[in-house]
Amino acid sequence: MFTLRKFTLAVAATAIAAAVGASPAFAEKTLRLSHLNPDNPFDSASGAMVAVFKNLVETGTNGSVKVQIFANGQLGKDNEVIQQVRDGIVESTISSSGGLAQHYKTVGVFDLPFAFPNITIANRVIDLDSDFGKKLTADISAKTGLKTIGLLDSGGYFEISNSKRPIKTLADMQGLRIRTMTLPTHEAIIKSLGGVPTALPWAEVYTALQTGVADGQMNPVPIIAFAKFDEVQKYLSITNHVLTPYFWFINAKFYNSLTPEERKVIDQAAETAVGAGRGISRIIESSTEKGLPKLGKKMMVNTIAPAEIQKFAAAAQPAVRKIIEEQLGADGVAMLNAMQADIKKYSY
Repeated sequence: MFTLRKFTLAVAATAIAAAVGASPAFAEKTLRLSHLNPDNPFDSASGAMVAVFKNLVETGTNGSVKVQIFANGQLGKDNEVIQQVRDGIVESTISSSGGLAQHYKTVGVFDLPFAFPNITIANRVIDLDSDFGKKLTADISAKTGLKTIGLLDSGGYFEISNSKRPIKTLADMQGLRIRTMTLPTHEAIIKSLGGVPTALPWAEVYTALQTGVADGQMNPVPIIAFAKFDEVQKYLSITNHVLTPYFWFINAKFYNSLTPEERKVIDQAAETAVGAGRGISRIIESSTEKGLPKLGKKMMVNTIAPAEIQKFAAAAQPAVRKIIEEQLGADGVAMLNAMQADIKKYSY
């Protein structure tokens, strides 16, 4: 029976083949790599990663493996391209946690707020070689068939901006209408802190902040800067409350079809590219054109004291842990415990 899903996959395959313009024989050595962000390596982590990866793979294999990049979501939404990778229509993709969630719901463990004390510890835990990273990627492989070749943060911590007052204590959160994505965990974070979660699609956020439909929002610094929220928000509080990863997948059948030497080049190129992605994220965060210094020219920026952060965590973590227990079950709790064990291990 020719289902709608089969029709969609057939259309996607035809479009990709036309875009690449390659014969089947050539396509066997062509790695088509999708990501949602701009191609400029100085604009985003994934842009930097794909640029470095392409260069290292093509030079390292002496051209036997070509890398074809599809930026800006050309091939579809995150969850759609992940399915294309699972089906072998596309060889590789760099995906957000949100995109993966529709294929692997246990990724929701990353929504536990205030889990990562700092970015250094996050880098050690969100890594293919950490105990947690090995457990996570093995579970993803077992449940989806996807091979993970890279893990890293997607651009930095989520911070909270608003138009009413600086947030320094839990009391300052009371009654603030904070825009969230339509995620129960994110809504629970804001509600448990005393705010009023206001779920809105991304396209409506700027206008909602401008008109007062929402008092504030939460996002990483580069996104706040890119979206020009400094035009409609007066206060930015460094809460560092959520850190979500990027997942870099490759089709296992394609990967295994490569020679041992080519697979080695792929692995090493991905490792180096992840390092580049982490580095460019930190550069963007701190740059005068795209980061916190830029936002500080228009917004009042404050960092919440560690003692107060502990109070924020005590208020928000139980609510999100309850959702994880109810929605992710025993597997989710075990994965969350593994993540927290590694965080404790590296917190010295």
